[in-house]
Amino acid sequence: REGVETVVSHGLWLNIPDYDAPTQLVKPSERNKRYVDAVMTVPKGTLFPMCGMNLTFNREVIGPAMYFGLMGDGQPLGRYDDMWAGWCTKVICDHLSLGIKTGLPYIWHSKASNPFTNLKKEYKGIFWQEEIVPFFQSIQFSEKCETVCDCYLELARKVGEELAELDPYFLKLSKAMVTWIEAWKKLNPELQ
Repeated sequence: REGVETVVSHGLWLNIPDYDAPTQLVKPSERNKRYVDAVMTVPKGTLFPMCGMNLTFNREVIGPAMYFGLMGDGQPLGRYDDMWAGWCTKVICDHLSLGIKTGLPYIWHSKASNPFTNLKKEYKGIFWQEEIVPFFQSIQFSEKCETVCDCYLELARKVGEELAELDPYFLKLSKAMVTWIEAWKKLNPELQ
């Protein structure tokens, strides 16, 4: 784990893959048995589908970006919570020259979720990715964004401005992201 400071370590898993519902339906018995003894830096400018199953991060440095969004009953972006946090975190890390590693260690994932239940939760997100991924790929932070909190607040504003047309959920999410940073600062004054 050399190079820039690593603030996120994204481990992998063996056995049951963490697929979206359509892929689960097409590959119901596929299992990941291949262990690769490697760790790599996720390249600058490259998004990745972060999974919260095997994740550690430097709370003091990148903690403010680790908000998994508005999820649960009544929220339309089900099962994308960890990916959302990963996309936010990745663009902020790229801007601040912080590193994200993926690879070792592995965990054993032994419980498959129900693909039909997942499809109900994921269907909007599957279509919205066509807009969300290009949104994150095009993010350019202003020069005044010197901290993770600065970046996250600017990102929250952009989510409200640029994704709210996709669905009103993103305006609510934008406001929740601001609330998250307000709470973070209040609960972590020593990190300011």
